[in-house]
Amino acid sequence: MVQFLKTDICVVGAGSGGLSVAAGAVQMGADVVLVEGGKMGGDCLNYGCVPSKALLAAAHAAHGRTRARGLGLSARAPQVNFEQVMDHVHDVITGIAPVDSVERFSKLGVKVIENFGRYISPKIMAAGKYHIAAKRFVIATGSSAHVPEIEGLADAPFLTNETIFDLRDAPEHLVIIGGGPIGMEMAQAHRRLGANVTVIEAANALGREDPEIANFVLDGLREDGVTILENAKVEKITTSKNARSPGVEVHTSVGKISGTHLLVATGRLANIARLNLPAAGVETVRTPSGQPCIRTDKRLRTSNRKIFAIGDVAGGPQFTHSAGYQAGIVIRNILFHLPARANFNAMPRVTYTSPELAHVGLTEVEARRRHKSVKILRWPFEENDRARAERETRGMVKAVVTGNGKILGASIVGKQDGDLLAPWTLALTQGLSVSALASAVAPYPTRGEVSKRAAGDYFSPTLFSARTRRIVRFLSWFRR
Repeated sequence: MVQFLKTDICVVGAGSGGLSVAAGAVQMGADVVLVEGGKMGGDCLNYGCVPSKALLAAAHAAHGRTRARGLGLSARAPQVNFEQVMDHVHDVITGIAPVDSVERFSKLGVKVIENFGRYISPKIMAAGKYHIAAKRFVIATGSSAHVPEIEGLADAPFLTNETIFDLRDAPEHLVIIGGGPIGMEMAQAHRRLGANVTVIEAANALGREDPEIANFVLDGLREDGVTILENAKVEKITTSKNARSPGVEVHTSVGKISGTHLLVATGRLANIARLNLPAAGVETVRTPSGQPCIRTDKRLRTSNRKIFAIGDVAGGPQFTHSAGYQAGIVIRNILFHLPARANFNAMPRVTYTSPELAHVGLTEVEARRRHKSVKILRWPFEENDRARAERETRGMVKAVVTGNGKILGASIVGKQDGDLLAPWTLALTQGLSVSALASAVAPYPTRGEVSKRAAGDYFSPTLFSARTRRIVRFLSWFRR
């Protein structure tokens, strides 16, 4: 028998964005229904950010043993127990899961419906035995791995981010289709844990990033032993017929690669198929990569102004922190009736390889397309005393500014540089000039000094010019 529910807000999807809306709204006094047919916590907790970083932590720890000799310590190759590594990954997921659980949100006052939702009208969603009428809906259903149409792929035993963390035995040879952040993180993690790894990329690996910065990462992966094939188009997949050596064969434009395991990491696809969006009057558009997503305006409203969409499903930046940011925009619109608008110009991103690659704002190429006067500021970690002390000098800061010192973007590549990006993100968010970073005092010795030094490089041509020397000599006549 159908049960009718009336509520202030119905959140569809219990990933990071949806949970942020639900938790925030209910604690501010709104009546909230949360609909989720899959796992609470969404992709990030179960298949993405959390397990991948847990796996990388094990991989980087294993690699650290091999570089101990440079610090005067005996270096022994680690004995990797892959099953125990995966136990660690799932233990981390289990430890975080209660924060995103049905029990926690129920205690907060959220009505949680564990079923998939489907619109039956512009104002009503069906989910299991419930018909939900809400004053406002928030669609936050996220995305799933995009599986491209490649001959033979459907018949091959391939992995995605949703299945690779279920492995119990280390791959002998992992072949990865896709040279983006996910592909590169998984490549390095599995290589450092003992697998042979080959990455196949149809264009340039880490092609979204500044090539000068990306090359530090790619060189690091190649030093680890990862084979990276760029500008290699996958033509077909065949399954190995050898019973003693099962696996797959990937036929590419540059030759055939044989592996025991195949990971598909070719982007994401918005989870909209179950929603019956036409019944709700919600329009879709295509992303630059050609994938469908929900069309929204700057306030994150869909074509049905009673329905908002946030996170991956809306085609914006596909990051957990982006979904959280959008949740705040939606809450301000719905609960406080403020015309809050999303601005992604200062949305940071990080690829968690070693070295890490962190970026915010415009790259050099993007900046030169939009601005007539662009200046590039650089500072290498080779000039940083803390980096030298730790013998971790690979990388640099590269900032893009206008001729008058307005910060347009910054990239950092090196050790744990996701943490070092914060000052540049703040500067972009607040519209600060490069002088703000240059005048800040950084503790010594820290890796964070590189940002101050890079910012200070903007003033070097003027500060140490012949004109400045003439002024100093002139002023010296007035000293007593």
